Amino acid sequence: MQTLMELGEAVAERRRALGMKQGDVAASAGVAQGALSRFERGKLAEFGSRKLLAVLAAVGMEMQFVEMGISGSLDELRRERGGGA
Repeated sequence: MQTLMELGEAVAERRRALGMKQGDVAASAGVAQGALSRFERGKLAEFGSRKLLAVLAAVGMEMQFVEMGISGSLDELRRERGGGA
């Protein structure tokens, strides 16, 4: 996931899969239902980290960080794969 909109969509999908209502998730996370609704629909430019972590916990999700690789040139990638230059 690269954007807040994608994250909101994933949370909405998970919430629905669990059969949870927005109001229940919002209450459990301590956020306003309207804010959760806008987050799920990608209508918020900002959603604080405390809110995000609380919402994720309410639907049984967590964030995972992965290091993004640095793209090399085609020649560098060929050398790494043993294809020569």
